[in-house]
Amino acid sequence: MSCACGHHHPRQDGCAPGGTAIPLARPMIALNGRLICTDAAQMMTALSLLPDHVELSRAEPGCLHFDIRQDDDPLIWNLAELFTDEDAFAAHKARTGNSLWGQASGAITRDFHQHDILPAIRAETATDHAAIDALLQAAFEGPDEARLVRLLRDQGDLSLSLVAHAAGTILGHVALSPIGGDRPALALAPVAVTPRAQRLGIGSALIRDAIARSGGLPIVVLGDPAYYGRFGFAPADLDSVYAGPCLQTLGDLPQGCTIRHAPAFAAL
Repeated sequence: MSCACGHHHPRQDGCAPGGTAIPLARPMIALNGRLICTDAAQMMTALSLLPDHVELSRAEPGCLHFDIRQDDDPLIWNLAELFTDEDAFAAHKARTGNSLWGQASGAITRDFHQHDILPAIRAETATDHAAIDALLQAAFEGPDEARLVRLLRDQGDLSLSLVAHAAGTILGHVALSPIGGDRPALALAPVAVTPRAQRLGIGSALIRDAIARSGGLPIVVLGDPAYYGRFGFAPADLDSVYAGPCLQTLGDLPQGCTIRHAPAFAAL
């Protein structure tokens, strides 16, 4: 394949390593590689213009991740980028070509490798916690859901925590926590996808994967019935502080039974 540097590289397509692939309609585009300066003048061009290039790239609506870091060798920069699809990457290349950085850096060697990639779902690890926190704050435009997940984790009530990821970037998250009361059950909350990757099917894939890993326990969710009905949830008349039309269940949880969410929910 011909990548951004114009060199030929073997095509590297597939899903993010680790987890179950999410079958998107169009793959995401990941880019990694190096900028290689031949002398101090090129290095100074990079030092002066790359900060604005990075800021403008991260502001693009189809950019999911953009990182350029100077190597131990000061003439080399390592980069990692992720875009929602080929159109978003094409828009990035067009903007870059018309930018001051694009016009001034043509002599700097590019050694880039472009990949088509599908995100994958896996269980969270300790190294994901900060990224999950940032994702939840961005998706919900506030700190409450991030604080909820932290409390569930700290109190031992995070029964299941899954992330969707691609090219080292956390794109989505779903949690299950235990419900007490008349019968054991699980609460599905929160579900989040980074705003720029929404409406691609990542949230639906996370919900379906969480249901598949629930061990057959009933699941309770508080949300839009039109959305969650697609997964088999139905409105439920339960004894709960969250009783109402948005309280729904999936599985064998009789009407009228008592449910109690994990204590962390009361802190919201």
